[in-house]
Formats: sequence, C-alpha cells, structure tokens
Amino acid sequence: MGKFDGKVALITAAAGAGIGHATARKLGQEGAQLVLSDAHARRMAEVAQQLSKELDREVVGLEVDVTNSDHVNMMVETAVRKFGRVDIMMNNAGFNKLAPVWEMDDESWKRVIDINLNGTFYGTRAALQPMMKQKSGVIVNMASMHGYLGPDDGESHYAAAKAGIMGFTRAVATEVGKHGVRVVALAPGLIYNPFLERIYPKEFFDNITTHTPLGRMGTPEDIANLIAFLCSDDASFITGEVVSITGGFYMAP
Repeated sequence: MGKFDGKVALITAAAGAGIGHATARKLGQEGAQLVLSDAHARRMAEVAQQLSKELDREVVGLEVDVTNSDHVNMMVETAVRKFGRVDIMMNNAGFNKLAPVWEMDDESWKRVIDINLNGTFYGTRAALQPMMKQKSGVIVNMASMHGYLGPDDGESHYAAAKAGIMGFTRAVATEVGKHGVRVVALAPGLIYNPFLERIYPKEFFDNITTHTPLGRMGTPEDIANLIAFLCSDDASFITGEVVSITGGFYMAP
C-alpha cells in the first residue's frame, strides 16, 4: 500500500520537465489519484496520458491558466466531482522574466506577480472549500530562496512574489489550522530543468553550484521527495513553515 492511497492530489504547472511533473509521479506512485493542470493543453494531455500508462489508472489533465480564478475553481470542482475530495493542493505554477527594475515594464511586473502570487491565492482559496468541509488537507506553496535573499539582477518582481507567498503561507496556516488543514511552503535553491537555460546564462548555474556546500544543483525529484513527506501523516505536526531546500546554499536561521 502507498502512503497516499485514497488521497486526491492536485498540482498546477505539471506538464513540464520540472518539479510539478516529478511530484505528480512521486505522489501517484504512492497511491494518490491525480488531477493535474498546465497552461499548455497539448503538453498536459501528453503528460496525463504518459502517467496514466505508468500508474495503470486514469490521471486527469486539464488546461488551466492560474491567473484565471474560474479556471482554478474548475480544477478543484473537477477533482471533487470525479473523486469526491481534495487532500493535497500543490500551487506550483511560476514564471520569471529578467529585467532590472528601472527597465521593467508594467506588464512584466504584473505577469510575474499574477502567476506566482495571485495564482497561489486562487489555488489555495479554491482548495480550502473541500478541505475545510472534510476537516483535512495539505496545501503546498512554491516559494524560493529568493524570497529571503537579494537575487541576481533582474528578479525584483520574482523576489517580491516569492516573499509574498511565504507571508501568505504563514497567515493561511494560522487561519485554517482549526479546520484540520495544514499549509506549508518550500523555498528551493537552484533546481535544474532544461527550461531554465532559456532564462539564465551558463555562468549563473556554475556560480550557484560552486557556492553550494553539497556541490550540485537540485533535481525535481529532490523537491518531490520533500513534498511527499510534508503531505504525509509523518509531517502531521508541521504547518506554517517555509522549508528551505538549497543544498546548503542558503541556510535559514
């Protein structure tokens, strides 16, 4: 038996090669029913089909724009209609576009805040409806070590959004603990996937690896393993925490 048998997990931005996809696979292997979403419909359909074959059961894949609250509500409603409950909500969708603040246009600022911070709010609000009714559930929000640190040039909007997610996580955890719901956030360091090469130069990866005590970049599977623990009964007394996972690059006080 898997630790998530009988549980239902929802994950946004699950169709890429990164954290969402790896977490879906990990939770699915541990028995969770999966409702996944992504803004890219074709890729989401392909990933859902692939995981359905791997897990030998249906994985639901939906096209969802996390900046549209109606889309996010539909994802949660689909899970409840199909499986009767929501046990895990992973607000994974994120976006970054480098620009120094003095050159940043309004649209870039708004888009990064909208996807990262507003998307997390929409997902949390929607998932809390069934979770509070069933008196259980775990919400996992994706922050970043850049919510703590002054990041590299061009990431002021991203740092603001991720710091906002940290504060939001603590506030919601305080509000919903009495309803049996836990809320946590992760603050990863550099977690490699090929898409990041479109955003950052090679020197960025080399610099972080050199200054990471464990001497490597993180992998999506590193994050998936931590999420599986935090969503399990083994972590039943953990809520409101922002958990750093950086290979030692940043050690939270």
